[in-house]
Amino acid sequence: MKTLPKLKIINDPIYGFITIPGKLVFELMEHKYFQRLRRISQMGFSYIVYPGAHHTRFHHALGAMFLMQKAVQVLQSKGVQISDKEEEALYIAILLHDIGHGPFSHAMENSIVEGVSHEQISLLFMEALNRKFNKQLTLAIEIFKAEHPRKFLHQLVSGQLDMDRLDYLKRDSFYTGVPEGTVNSQRLIAMLNVKNDALVVEEKGIYSVESFIVARRLMYWQVYLHKTGIVAEQLLVRVLKRAKQLSAQGIELPASNGLQFFLKNNIGLDEFSEEVLNTFSKLDDYDIISAMKMWVSNDDFVLKNLSKMLLNRDLLKIKVKSEPFPLQKIKDKRVILKEEYNLSDEEVAYFIFTGKMENQAYSMEKDTINLLKKNGKIVDVAKASDQLNLEALSKSVVKYYMCYPKNNTNSYRG
Repeated sequence: MKTLPKLKIINDPIYGFITIPGKLVFELMEHKYFQRLRRISQMGFSYIVYPGAHHTRFHHALGAMFLMQKAVQVLQSKGVQISDKEEEALYIAILLHDIGHGPFSHAMENSIVEGVSHEQISLLFMEALNRKFNKQLTLAIEIFKAEHPRKFLHQLVSGQLDMDRLDYLKRDSFYTGVPEGTVNSQRLIAMLNVKNDALVVEEKGIYSVESFIVARRLMYWQVYLHKTGIVAEQLLVRVLKRAKQLSAQGIELPASNGLQFFLKNNIGLDEFSEEVLNTFSKLDDYDIISAMKMWVSNDDFVLKNLSKMLLNRDLLKIKVKSEPFPLQKIKDKRVILKEEYNLSDEEVAYFIFTGKMENQAYSMEKDTINLLKKNGKIVDVAKASDQLNLEALSKSVVKYYMCYPKNNTNSYRG
C-alpha cells in the first residue's frame, strides 16, 4: 500500500488515535463528497430525545475504518491471506459505505427522492469517485457489491457482524449515554477467523456474540425505535413531502439551490446522473433546518405547523401497541381536526397517521453468524448458544404506532 508522506492521525473519542492507512484513503477523505458527511447527523433527529447524539456520519465512517484495520490485522495474524490491494479496498469500501446518506440520514430517501436507497446513492458516489481516481476504487466497489469471489471480504463491510454495526452500536451508545448498547467490538474482532472463505467467530467468542445481539436489540427499542424519535423522523418525512407537493403546484418555497432542485424535480434512480449526484452532494442537515426556519412563516397550514413542531420540539403525541389501531379510532380523530381547522382529508393525514416498527436483532435466514468449534465444525451461533432467548431474538417483533395532535391544538392558530 502507498504510504503518506507524513503520518496522519485523528483523535477519536471512542478509540483514541486513528491512523489514516495510505495516500488514496486520505485523498478520498479530503474529497468534498466525503467531507459532506461532517454535516450529516448519524442518528437523524435522535438528539431531540438524547441531547448528546450530535455525532455525524463522518465520525462513524472513520470509526468503522479503524475497526476494519483491526480486523485485517487479526485475520492476517491467523494466517488469512489478504493482499495489499484487498486491504486497501476494504478500507475504502467501509469508509464510503454510508456516503450516500442524505440530510438527517434516512428521511430524504423516504420523501423527496423516488424510491432510491442510501446504499444505491453510496454506490453512485463510489462509481463517480472511481472515475475521478483513475479506477483505483474498482476492487472496493466489487467488495461493496458482493461481487468479489472471497465472500468474507464483503461480510466485513456488510453482514450481521460487520465493522459498520460494531462501530455504530458502540458509538451511538456513547453519544446517547445508553450503556445497554455498549459492545466490546475489539474483543469480537479478536475472535474473528475465516473458514471456507466465509467469516466465522471462534468458539470462545460466543459470549461476546451473545452480548452483541442483546445490545443490538436493546438499542433498537431504547434508541433507534424510541417513540419520540419515530415521531420526529415521521414529521421530517412529511415536511419534505409537503414541500415537494407545494413545489409541484408551482408554489415557490425559500430553500437552498440543492433543496429547490429536489423539491421541483421527480428524481428516481434512472435520473441520478452525475450532475444530479453533484447536486445531491451539496445537501446536508443545514439545508433542511434553514428551510424549515423560513417555512414556519409560510401560509400553508401543513408546512408551517409541521416545521414549527420540529424546530420547537412540540411534537405530535404517539401511542404504541402490539396490535394495529382500529380504523374507526383514526377516522374519529381526523374528523375532529378536520372540522376544527377546516382542513381537507389530505391535510389532516399529515397530522394523524399510523405506522409500524420492527425489531429483529438477529436473522437466522441469511448470512448467519457462524461459530468455528475446536473440532473444525461450523454452527449457527443461535443453535450453539446456551442462552435460551438467543433463538427468540431472531424472531421479528412488530409494534404499531399512531401519531396525532396533542389536546392543545390551539397552538396551530399562531
